[in-house]
Amino acid sequence: MTDLRRTRIETPLGEVTLVADGDGLTGLYFPGHRHLPDASAFGVRVDTAADAVFAQAGPQLDAYLRGARRAFDVPLRTRGDGFSERVWALLREIPYGTTTTYGALAQRLGGRGLAQRVGQAVGRNPLSIVIPCHRVVGADGALTGYAGGLERKRFLLELEEPAAVAGSRLF
Repeated sequence: MTDLRRTRIETPLGEVTLVADGDGLTGLYFPGHRHLPDASAFGVRVDTAADAVFAQAGPQLDAYLRGARRAFDVPLRTRGDGFSERVWALLREIPYGTTTTYGALAQRLGGRGLAQRVGQAVGRNPLSIVIPCHRVVGADGALTGYAGGLERKRFLLELEEPAAVAGSRLF
């Protein structure tokens, strides 16, 4: 039996749809999000403040996007295959303000030959921002794919950028 439900909240990145099942957050999606699950995976719409999971997740997301929070402690519930779950676990280990590459994650999972599979799992991360897939960049440091769009990825990386680095940028 599931207790699948959704709500929408406004953020500096636009409207976000949050999805929960039971006592865990299962999804965070932007308008135009790539790799959206089927509509049946969103459940019924509920009031944000009246739901314990959303009442916790919303303020945490707001604080993070204002630069007042670095990590999330809202309970999560993901449902990926074994490989995806391993990739998402590695994403949770990437420290705030740092980045890694698809190849580095692939190496940790068994070899650089897994980089494409890593990229697919990263792209299908159901909890953008909360599971920080935006911290994964191309081998040359370039911004590559983000299900919520590259402008959002750039915003998130700049938000987390150390002050010394931000101060040295020319743009």
